[in-house]
Parts: sequence; C-alpha cells; structure tokens
Amino acid sequence: MPSNISTDKSSADKPFADKLSDRQPSATSQLSSNLPENTPKSTTSNRHEHIAAILKRLPNLPGVYKMLGKQGEILYVGKAKSLKNRVSSYFVKTIEHPKTRALVQRIYDIEIIIVRGETEALLLEQNLIKAHRPPYNVILRDDKSYLYVFVSQDKFARLGFGRGKGNHVQGRFFGPYPSAHGAKQTLELMQRLFMLRNCTNAFFAARKRPCLEYQIKRCKAPCVGLVSHEEYLTDVENAIAFLNGDNEQVQKTLIAKMEAAAAELNFEQAVFYRDKITMISEMQARQAVYRLAGEADVFAISHQAGITSIHVLTVRGGQVLGGKNYFPDEICVGEQSNAERLAQFLLSFYFQVSDDLPEEIIVSEAVPDDAAIGELLAEQFGAKTHIKHRVQKHRNEWLTLAKLNADNALKSQLGDHQELHARFAALKSVLADVSERAIDRIECFDISHTMGEAAIGSCVVFDSGGVRKRDYRQYAIHDITGGDDYAAMRQVLLRRYKKQPLPDLLLIDGGKGQLGVAKAVLEELGILSDTLLVSVAKGEGRKAGLEVLHFIDHEPIDLPPDSKALHLIMQVRDEAHRFAITAHRKKRDKARGSSVLEVIPGLGAKRRRDLLNHFGGIGQLIGASEVEIASVKGIGKVLANTIYKALHE
Repeated sequence: MPSNISTDKSSADKPFADKLSDRQPSATSQLSSNLPENTPKSTTSNRHEHIAAILKRLPNLPGVYKMLGKQGEILYVGKAKSLKNRVSSYFVKTIEHPKTRALVQRIYDIEIIIVRGETEALLLEQNLIKAHRPPYNVILRDDKSYLYVFVSQDKFARLGFGRGKGNHVQGRFFGPYPSAHGAKQTLELMQRLFMLRNCTNAFFAARKRPCLEYQIKRCKAPCVGLVSHEEYLTDVENAIAFLNGDNEQVQKTLIAKMEAAAAELNFEQAVFYRDKITMISEMQARQAVYRLAGEADVFAISHQAGITSIHVLTVRGGQVLGGKNYFPDEICVGEQSNAERLAQFLLSFYFQVSDDLPEEIIVSEAVPDDAAIGELLAEQFGAKTHIKHRVQKHRNEWLTLAKLNADNALKSQLGDHQELHARFAALKSVLADVSERAIDRIECFDISHTMGEAAIGSCVVFDSGGVRKRDYRQYAIHDITGGDDYAAMRQVLLRRYKKQPLPDLLLIDGGKGQLGVAKAVLEELGILSDTLLVSVAKGEGRKAGLEVLHFIDHEPIDLPPDSKALHLIMQVRDEAHRFAITAHRKKRDKARGSSVLEVIPGLGAKRRRDLLNHFGGIGQLIGASEVEIASVKGIGKVLANTIYKALHE
C-alpha cells in the first residue's frame, strides 16, 4: 500500500508542525477501504463483507484510522503502531465493553492515514479529534476551557475573567483557575484591593455618573474622571504585581502611601491604605501553607469497575489555584493500564481544554511514550515542559493531594454509575421486544416557549457514562407560527440530523403528534431505520411517574412508577426540559426588555439609552419605582407613568 506522505526534498525541509498540517484528511491523502473505485462505501449491500475486505488489506504500519458510519460520518479516530493489528482487534468476538460493542455495530467503513512514527500519529489523531469531535472517542464530557483573570490593555484597564486565553480581550492573563468560584473570588479580592473597573467598554464609555461599584468602594470611577490616569495606572501595576505573586512589593507601595497620607494629616486616606495592607497580610497568612516554588499541572488517576477518575491540580506561581475531577470516556479493545489511560487523557486535556502549558507535568503513573508526548506538547504550545513521575518534597505533597481527590471522586462516581448502569439495563430489557439495538447513546429533544414567544429547542445527550454536556445543543426557532410545537420540532430535528449522526435511542418529549413529526423528518432524510424512535408523553393528570412510551410500529408501553427504565427516561426528559427552559427565559427576558421600551411613544433612542445607563440595565429599570424613573434627566412624570405601566402591565 502506498504511503500518503510526500518524501520530496521540499516536504522534508518543512518544519515538523507544517508537515503535519499538510497531512490533514483530504481526497488525496486518505487511504480508504482499498477497494476498486466503483465500490460504494456506506451503501454496500453486505456490511460485514465490506469490512472484512478492508481488514485483509490493512498494512502492518503505524498510522491513524477513522471509523465511519452509514452516512460517512466520523464515529471514532484512533492511532496505532500497527494498523492491521489494532483495527482488526475491534472485530473479534470477545469484546465485552458496551461502548465498544455499540461503536462496532455502527461502523460501515474505515479510512486510514499512514504516518512515519508515533509522534506524528499522536499529533494527527488529536488534530482530527479536535476538528471532527467524533462521538465515540476517548474525550472529555465537559471540555470547557479553564477560566483566566485578565487585565485589559485599555487606557483605563479593565479587570475581568473569562474562558480561554485571549479569546475576546487583549491584555495580561493570569491563571488558569479550575473552578469559576476560584476565579470570581480572586476577581472580588482584586476589586477590593485595587478598585479597578470591571465594566464593559460600551458601558464605560456611556457613563455620565458613577455606578454602584463606586458607591461600595470597588471602583474609582475613571469613567467620569474621579481618578487621574497616573494614579489609576499605578493601581494597575500593583494589581499585575499582586497577580504575579509579588505581594511584598505591593505591601511596600501601600505602606509608603499610608505614611505619606498620615504625614499630610489625611487620616481618612491613611486608614484606607491601612485596611488594604491588613487585607493582604490576612490573605498571605491563609495561603502560607500552599505557597511553594513551582509551576505545574498535577495529574492523579484512579480506576475501578470500568470507571476512571482523574484529578487535575493546578499550581501557578507557587500557589495552588484549585483542582478539578474528570471522568473520561473509554473505548476498550483489550486490557488497558492506568498509565495508558493517563497518557490518552493528557493529550485530550491539552488539546481540548487547557490554553496553558506549565513548566512541569507531574503524573501519578509513569506514562508510556512520555518523550513523544512532551515533544508533541512543545510543538503545540511553543514551550518546553517536563513530565515527571518520581517527585519529592512539596511536589510529592501536591501529588498526594491529587491522589486523595481522585480516589474520593471515584468512590462518589461509582455509586452514581452503578445506579445509571442498572437504569440502562432496565431500559434495554423493557425495549427488548421493540428493538434488538444496543442502547448506549440517547438524545432527547424538547421545545420551550411562552405563548409562542422566544421559542427554543434543546437537545441533551446521555450515554451509559451519564450526561455528555459537551454534546448539548440549543436551537433558536425561526419563521414559524407562534406556538406551533410540531413545526418547531420539525425545524430542530432537520437542523440536527442533516449534519449529525443519529443516536441509538432518539427520545421526543411529547405524544403521538410529536412522534409523527419526528418520523416524517427521519423519513425525509432517509435515516429512519438508523435509530429507535420513542416519544414520552405525560400520563393521566400529567403527573410525574405516569409517563407512557409511544413507538412507531409497536403498542405503547406504560411503565410502573418504580421502574428503573422509567426513572432513566424521566431523568433524560427532565434534563432536556431544564436546558430548554433556561435558554428560553434568557431569550424571552432580553427580547421583552428591549422591545417594550422601543414601542413606548415619546421614548426615543437617546432617552432609552439614558434610562438604561442610569439604572444599569433593564432588570434594574423594571425594579425601579415610578418616582425613580421620573428623576432621570429628560423623563417627566407623565412619561415615567407610561414607562412604568408598559413595564409592569
């Protein structure tokens, strides 16, 4: 079999990362099934013969393979030192892992890309996973970026926090913070210490009077000129020094200011600086136990009964910023060690979650191919890191703490997993007479609106490991008659399954009508036979626990209230409802606030802007009294009465 890697001199002279980017999947670079060109791939009459023909022709070479579904969608991406041995292992009869069995049932074709070594295979695998997000890969269920505190580059710098490094703001970033609580706590402390603004640039530019932050002494109101640029810049420099861990320098600056204020008999200002110094001293006392030299991410793994728990402890500037537990998915084609699981997780973590590579990566297991992983991360981030297994002193304390958290998280997860496993087994038993399909992935849809207003469709995803929040989706409904749930459901399903593969079980919140709409959509797309379609309707009196399951070609099933299968259906359905109604309320409230103001006679764009700036937003305006509204410049008693009635009636 010919390799897809060019060996001409121009390619050989390219940097490593550039050469890998040349090998992204394309019509010329992929070595597919190796069958004649006129052989259809996903429409082959005998899927097993087609797969068998592919397996016979696989090379005993390193590379990356892609498992494809019936419509050509990518289900799974993997790497192998020997493509022939690795890919063939998926189709032996001894596979017991339910997720792997569910994957194999959906494979209609296989594509491979040959590479020259392990490092290239690692990089190409992660790039393909990141680009295509296959549903069956060993990836993270919740792959949100970590939070960072930032100081913007504006003339009057803004202090804030957000996910990802530099996604929306240019400036200095500090972190990462594994939890939102840690980032918010740091931001609140910074505001109390240095009184930097945290408002958006649009809000800052529109201010004509100080906001509430100034009143509670968390901002010096640079928006209205109550602080000079030089003084504000000094506060910014102190804030950056503080975030860099240079607390001693910040203390010296504050002590000098306190003494100068006292010498000028400005005792109120001196007390202000004294309180700031006290705040820093108290914080240093609390953090003393954690403040040790080093910058590292610490990974500890724990595994039992098919569940993997990995705790990631984040240390920056010698300070423990927090930790987070992960429960990665797993596709098993043979026994896997904790070290191998941890190596897979490291790549997923740094390619999908982290924007930051520390000086050291400390692991609880000696991961295989650590040199290749280190080289790969150096290429990805443009900085070197050291992967360490044997550590001493405070680094060993960090690792011990991470292990303790990983073990504790595993114990908690095992209880939840056992209950979830029992619910999936009960559902499979209930549906045995309806379909022989293995049920691993469930997708559920719900529509939420208020009398047809601001309709939102939601899709939530569950599998045998629990919720898959990274696969959740929300759909804004457009161009339908208000309140037409059938049209809304049709629009959402069309938009979803024109691009996405079907799950094993497609669950619709509703009765026979919604079921008929879903059936028509799948027939229109030609994929009705690729899933088990079920609608769940409220029973008598619409009471929870009396739900009825409706099918296309089977009699309805009325499950008893104590059925674990019913509990799983209700759990998925309720999560879809929660996800939809949360998004709907945000959309509705935003639309109501802006639209009501726009239709009030005599309230033009300038007055609307003045109102919102005065109160700080539509929520505060709705909570204001008629007298308070009338006090705004340009708003008299008559117009205030009209505005108040429009907002409340």
